[in-house]
Amino acid sequence: MKDKEDTVEAKQESEELKIPDILPLLPVRDVVVYPYMILPLFVGREISISAVDQALSRDRLIFLATQKEMGDEEPTPEGIYSVGTVAMIMRMLKLPDGRVKILVQGLAKGRIVEFVDDKPYFSVRIERIVEPAATEESLETEALMRAVKEQLSKVVSLGKVISPEVLVIVENMQEPGSLADLIASNIGLKVDDAQRLLEIIDPLERLQKVNELLSKEHELLDMQAKIQSAAKEEMGKSQREYFLREQLRAIQQELGETDARAEEISELRKSIDQAKMPSAVEKEALKQLGRLEQMHPDAAEAGMLRTYLDWLVELPWGKSTKDVLDIKRAKEILDEDHFYLEKIKERILEFLAVRKLKKKMKGPILCFVGPPGVGKTSLGKSIARAMGRKFVRISLGGVRDEAEIRGHRRTYVGALPGRIIQGLKQAGSNNPVFMLDELDKLGSDFRGDPSSALLEVLDPEQNHMFSDHYINLPFSLSNVMFIATANQMDTIPGPLLDRMEVISLAGYTEEEKLEISKRYLIPRQTKENGITDKQISFTDEAIRTIIAKYTREAGLRNLEREIGGVCRKVARKVAEGDTRHFRITPAAVAKYLGPAKFIREGEMEKNEIGTVTGLAWTPVGGEVLFVEATTMNGKGGLTLTGHLGDVMKESVQAALSYIRSKSREFHLPDDFLSGVDIHVHVPAGAIPKDGPSAGVTMATALVSALSRIPVRKDVAMTGEITLRGKVLPIGGLKEKMLAAIRAGIKTIVIPEQNLKDLEEVPKHILKKVTVVTAKVIDDVLQVALETFPPAPPAGAEKPAAKAKTAPRRVTAPAKGVVAGAKG
Repeated sequence: MKDKEDTVEAKQESEELKIPDILPLLPVRDVVVYPYMILPLFVGREISISAVDQALSRDRLIFLATQKEMGDEEPTPEGIYSVGTVAMIMRMLKLPDGRVKILVQGLAKGRIVEFVDDKPYFSVRIERIVEPAATEESLETEALMRAVKEQLSKVVSLGKVISPEVLVIVENMQEPGSLADLIASNIGLKVDDAQRLLEIIDPLERLQKVNELLSKEHELLDMQAKIQSAAKEEMGKSQREYFLREQLRAIQQELGETDARAEEISELRKSIDQAKMPSAVEKEALKQLGRLEQMHPDAAEAGMLRTYLDWLVELPWGKSTKDVLDIKRAKEILDEDHFYLEKIKERILEFLAVRKLKKKMKGPILCFVGPPGVGKTSLGKSIARAMGRKFVRISLGGVRDEAEIRGHRRTYVGALPGRIIQGLKQAGSNNPVFMLDELDKLGSDFRGDPSSALLEVLDPEQNHMFSDHYINLPFSLSNVMFIATANQMDTIPGPLLDRMEVISLAGYTEEEKLEISKRYLIPRQTKENGITDKQISFTDEAIRTIIAKYTREAGLRNLEREIGGVCRKVARKVAEGDTRHFRITPAAVAKYLGPAKFIREGEMEKNEIGTVTGLAWTPVGGEVLFVEATTMNGKGGLTLTGHLGDVMKESVQAALSYIRSKSREFHLPDDFLSGVDIHVHVPAGAIPKDGPSAGVTMATALVSALSRIPVRKDVAMTGEITLRGKVLPIGGLKEKMLAAIRAGIKTIVIPEQNLKDLEEVPKHILKKVTVVTAKVIDDVLQVALETFPPAPPAGAEKPAAKAKTAPRRVTAPAKGVVAGAKG
């Protein structure tokens, strides 16, 4: 009764207390202050300290309202709740760090009507919130208060920490509104829930809300208790198993039985625990370990199970290396290891940039396609070094067994996982750079198709659940960066090629080879042959001589061999005691390497009739292809030699049919084939040749042979021809242009539709040649022949529209011509 009387007296005092209309405002964080609540507050903001000083200088009254965002250092009126509590500052203490500690007691609820001023502190006009007058106690009110008190007791019994003094006051409290406020201020509500509760005016409604919050808290505490109990039971079960195993070990020792097998099982169990396997994999591993434990050591299956468990624990299920996401450093490493190859370097830096912005992403699957010796394999090592990842390489050349990729089933004797799983074990991490070398040289036979087995490996949508036949459990390959290499795309199956991002690598120009030789090849060969740069040096002219006269390749392997040959000759002299500095000049190259291996073709030293320079693409890079045509007395026969394929033979026939259809324009008699035989030959007859891109070359050779007009020796061409004389696009343009430049060609004729492909050709290459685009065969003939159209025979009538005899020169830009070096 006394506590009730005290509460009534406090209420009467608050009612008698006169609260001014305008009060200083103190925005508070992390707490909602209720009436009759006493708590300390730390005040640090200048605007808040000013409000406290103002309250202390007057009647010690201040209005406390909670701000909506806890991290807002300078709250605006819109960021402060309108309903708060009028409080009395009971004590104030200034701290050494400039902050102020105050002890406040809530007096009554209030609502902000308007903000009067905001400097140097918030000054607000308030209205006091008066709760509805208490009615006579009803059964419903009594039942609700009793339910709330019981809920509070249950919450305390489940571990909720509430002061005993508060529990005593709650037990003796009879007013619903005060009871709701007291409980709400002591059960640690979230700020939003506490504020909503403060804004409820009706005491019974507020108490009902407190009852709901207590019920929710009770459910949470009950669930927490169950979880802790389950964990404790599991811990007890593990401890019991441990003691039983220790007792079993002691019994075995007393009986004199060997304990080696038990130690082996124990080590395996420990390894499984440390392997960070996914739950499903760990469950299977423990199951197989249990089988091994129950099995006799000499059983045939015991060795297989032991090997299987060894593979499981040694795989990097949860081990990964941390990516080096420093883009600038990665660029420096790529530039340090490889000269040129800008497109590939840019793609790798893009991957690292995306990885830096998005932590979880699927590894890209790149396919480097290009001739041998251009640096595809070594580029993979540089990518791994730039990213800080492990590097794994497997060669797929000649692989014909599907089990090489997916592994053998454990039922077979000597079964092992496939090369993918073996490579991951070798790397020791689940995110290496994995290089699949020579992808285009995969085979297939009765043992399966390895390229089909790679479909799952190289599909980002499937490889997160890759299943090897030996492991027979899903292993995620989504973090692996796969890089495939190939010399050509023709032999790669379409579905497999579709899963990869193809990046083409063309051959190197002479300037690029010169720079690469100076940066990489010469330092490496001098080191490998035991000499230093103080004993040998190469002039630029010497390197150019080796490139032009001793090698003719797209890549760099033969170039490095020839440089190594020079270094070995010098190393021998140094070993014999010669202490001179050997400066390698073009003359010294011939002395060390012998006569030049490649010289300009003799037949192209001057303009000749019927001899045309064509361009061809091969898996090892572009090549210059010479086509010869000649006529002789005969009966209209056509002879084709030079190991030509069916497509190339058909190109000759199509070119001849076009010439026959346009015989009058070429000033040829209608029956020009009746008395002659035509022979078309492509030198290097032992090498098979095929493809449609030599069509314009064949047509030009035939027109030259029939009209007796010489062909320009410094013009090369490529393109497919139709019966209507149109020039169709071809592939491998960059490789063909590089081959032409190596052969000293000044003018290159390409199909007009290939003009877009010149964007991929470096500008320094285009500067060396004049590129002419051709839409029809006449465009080619105007550039390639000395004169076109052919002059009519003596005495023949000259058509006015066909009287052009001046050759079309391409030394200056013209329509359809890309300006380059003058030819």
